[in-house]
Amino acid sequence: MATVARHRGKVVVLDCWSTSCPPCIREFPGLVALAERFPGVACLSLSFDYEGIGTPEEALPRVREFLEEVGATRIDNMLGREESDSLYAKLDLASVPAVYVWGPDGALVRRFDDDDSARRLGRPFTYADVEATVRELGGR
Repeated sequence: MATVARHRGKVVVLDCWSTSCPPCIREFPGLVALAERFPGVACLSLSFDYEGIGTPEEALPRVREFLEEVGATRIDNMLGREESDSLYAKLDLASVPAVYVWGPDGALVRRFDDDDSARRLGRPFTYADVEATVRELGGR
């Protein structure tokens, strides 16, 4: 992903979410808080709100409204430009929310999603789990 590569040398956190996903809405403020606590970490968000009906621009108002509501000003926010089913396939992802963490070397270190969390943690992931990974990687 070009946006992640652009931040090589930093810890990168990418939150995949949608305004139609209640768990996403509940956990997204964790990314906002992470961005505030770790200004040297590149915090990104990718909205899966475009579902292939109409144009991506038609999904933009509800995404912008939510991002403004939660104060996501220190985050590089992106709206998926292809339908969400295509994004799920490309990321080999069953559902959102999902959070990816890359190390400063650009290598994917951890993916937090429902399947991974059930297997590895025995519970849904939280931003405390994401923050622990960021700290392990030396995020500042």
